[in-house]
Amino acid sequence: MTNASILLVEDDTALRGALAQTLSLADFEVHEASDGTDALKVLAETDVAAVVSDYQMEPMNGSDLLATLRETRPDLPFLLMTAYGTIQHAVASIQKGASDYVVKPFDSPTLLKKIKSIIDRVDYSRDMIAVDAATIRVLSFAERVAPSDATVLLSGESGTGKEVFAQHIHNCSGRSAAPFVAINCAAIPENMLESLLFGHEKGAFTGAHIARAGKFEMAQGGTILLDEISEIDLGLQAKLLRVLQEKEVERVGARNSIKLDVRVLATTNRDLGDCVKRGVFREDLFYRLSVFPLHLPPLRNRPADILPLAKYFLQKSCSGSRPTPLLSAEASDLLVKYAWPGNVRELQNLMERALILCEGAQIRGADLIFESGDLSSSVMPSAPEVPVCEEESGLRSNLRSMEEQLVIDALQQSRGSRQAAASILGVSPRTLRYKVAKLRDAGVEIPGLQAR
Repeated sequence: MTNASILLVEDDTALRGALAQTLSLADFEVHEASDGTDALKVLAETDVAAVVSDYQMEPMNGSDLLATLRETRPDLPFLLMTAYGTIQHAVASIQKGASDYVVKPFDSPTLLKKIKSIIDRVDYSRDMIAVDAATIRVLSFAERVAPSDATVLLSGESGTGKEVFAQHIHNCSGRSAAPFVAINCAAIPENMLESLLFGHEKGAFTGAHIARAGKFEMAQGGTILLDEISEIDLGLQAKLLRVLQEKEVERVGARNSIKLDVRVLATTNRDLGDCVKRGVFREDLFYRLSVFPLHLPPLRNRPADILPLAKYFLQKSCSGSRPTPLLSAEASDLLVKYAWPGNVRELQNLMERALILCEGAQIRGADLIFESGDLSSSVMPSAPEVPVCEEESGLRSNLRSMEEQLVIDALQQSRGSRQAAASILGVSPRTLRYKVAKLRDAGVEIPGLQAR
């Protein structure tokens, strides 16, 4: 924190002088402004670590300054100073992106503690980047539930960072020294998932030449993450429910149960309540899993996280092999305005591509080759002409369209029977369910489905 640069915005000259002296004595480099308009002029010429601003000022107050900064500097920590009569405005400002607020009158230690807190939130040495108020709120809940053994259900769109939050909950718990075992329920063939979860004895099925412990046993004393829990078949859901209720697991082909001491976390990119209504997810398992539900908002709804995450991914990808390039103003503007359909995962991929294309000390707008043309509020940056890549992209698009049509035709032919449609396509019902879910997420209308 030593020598960090702070912009102090206060229209009361005497108070501003006293606060500036306090910050200087704490080894901050202080820049001063008398109102929001003056502050924007200072920021145009000076890079600062945080802004500390009064709320009530003329002609531009602290709230208007915050709104302007969040359009151009969404990652800049912002502390609002407010009087008792305007606390409601401070709370509203938190919802609009302020990092924190402090109520006048306050003492020097309180102010310094608040400033240190908002600056330290952007810590690129850890895997948790939480700058936006929406992310900080979820992170706060995650850290409050972490010390307990409560089952946590993390929901949100694909790529929002659910597994990262799950790992953080484990790291903040009393089980952090024990194993953290994750299994992607959507990536394992249906006939193998039960054995992987619960283990099996020798000779339990063809190919079971030796006994193996399942993921639950491997997580003994620690935490198990059931990633994409909605993709588990109904039959296996019943067995999983029993494991959660009885806190014991029985290997496939075994006669005896094994007592478990395992904390369970689960993730889903679907609305499990809706899955229950459609009869594809057990209601009793849903309530067993959602003891403490946490919803991660999509990246487009937490814009203050975008640039800190981008910088973190750049730093992580360079990892000492080369100097970490800076983001140009043009690149930063494009990142903040992009819709991010692929969320944090897409941002990470984009930064890795930008590093390959970057030729200097800065990431330029032309270095950002976005995966999607879905720009909600900006124009896609012009990319260099790469005919082969365009052909490959078009081929992938055509293949996806053909696959979508095959799935829809099979469902129509089978009158909505998933079992029959899977047979027509030559895939397992589980694979079909996964593909149908992907189509739904993409907004494709699906013929009426039967549960089996």
